[in-house]
Amino acid sequence: MNILQPGSWLPLVWRNRDFRLLWSGQFVSGLGSQASGLAFPLLLLSVTHSAAQTGLLIAVRGLSNIVLPLPVGVFIDRWDRKQLMILSELGRAVALGSIPLALATGHLSLLQLAAVTLVEGALQNVFGLAGSASLLRVVTEEELGDAIALGSIGGSASRLLGPSIGGLLFTISRALPFLVDAVSYAASALSLLFIRPEFQRKREGAHRHFWGELREGMSWLWNHPVLRFLAFLVMGLNFFSFGYQLILIVRAQELHAGAFEIGLLFAMGGVGGILGPLAASYLQRRFTFGTLTVLTTWGWALTWIPYALAPNLATLFAAYLIGAPIVAIFLVVQSSYQLRLIPDELRGRVNSVILLVTVGLEPLSIILTGVLLQAFGGVSTILIVFVPQVVLAALTALKSRLRHAAPTRAMG
Repeated sequence: MNILQPGSWLPLVWRNRDFRLLWSGQFVSGLGSQASGLAFPLLLLSVTHSAAQTGLLIAVRGLSNIVLPLPVGVFIDRWDRKQLMILSELGRAVALGSIPLALATGHLSLLQLAAVTLVEGALQNVFGLAGSASLLRVVTEEELGDAIALGSIGGSASRLLGPSIGGLLFTISRALPFLVDAVSYAASALSLLFIRPEFQRKREGAHRHFWGELREGMSWLWNHPVLRFLAFLVMGLNFFSFGYQLILIVRAQELHAGAFEIGLLFAMGGVGGILGPLAASYLQRRFTFGTLTVLTTWGWALTWIPYALAPNLATLFAAYLIGAPIVAIFLVVQSSYQLRLIPDELRGRVNSVILLVTVGLEPLSIILTGVLLQAFGGVSTILIVFVPQVVLAALTALKSRLRHAAPTRAMG
């Protein structure tokens, strides 16, 4: 099936007016987030003059990934998802907009900055879970794979461009990146207002008890062996990969890279994050879900070895340019399968359980990575994290139910 526009490299989903609005709003807010994401630690350092305090305040944002996903998932299935997304964007606009106001009046405090990062992280959880649960209400099942791929490309482009924009804005004024981010969130909220479809099917019957609805989502996931296995597979791969940025920085420094070279290295990752989803869109139309999952899991694990063996920076750059797209393909394939399988009325709850399982251990992972790097250096740390990932790849290849899994028709 050819889903490309005739005479165009763009997928047919780009003809979908509502998807264009959704994508454009998220791309703009993503650029703003990446710009303020770079400026925030710079502002903290200028206020506290302490790397330790800066790290502690940045870590506050991660608390939302542990505390919020499960209750947020229930509310996303209960309440109007579009309204939740709009309110989330407006709330983030207010939170980020409070920083320029405080700077202008000379009343900026560490307590306010901690509150801003906590609120921004919490509302990002609400927006992300609601957006994921709503995507199949905006696009058709046939458009889903390309829609996820384009969303991933937009996120990668934001990560590639946003930090440089944030750095430039911060040099002009400490308040400017946060003002621009606040405006970007407001623009995203405005784009949502013009999207026509409802973001969920009308639920029949009264809401049950909160814990009963939460257990329903957990039970649904547990009773689907393939999706359950995939959740724990992603958890394992993530646990040994969350600290990859720190690992690559240390490895690059071992190869005598300076700050400029390290910046170029991560720019390579941004390019890979764009190429991967483009390839995923093509591959999903030609291979089964099971085949792609097995191949990309092995690719995820095996691309660690070139990082360890790289004799020079050029080789490390090439390894990252190859490794980043493989990880991106894996994530796009998993997201597409997950959204097709989960019924609309359960997407908020099941996605929230998956989010908690797959990213809840991020703080522990980063701490462990730092300890390993301090004790053993870059090469040994890479080899240590490689071993469990190769074991996970082998288990994935042996999982017959997964190998034969085919894309499932969207349930709602």
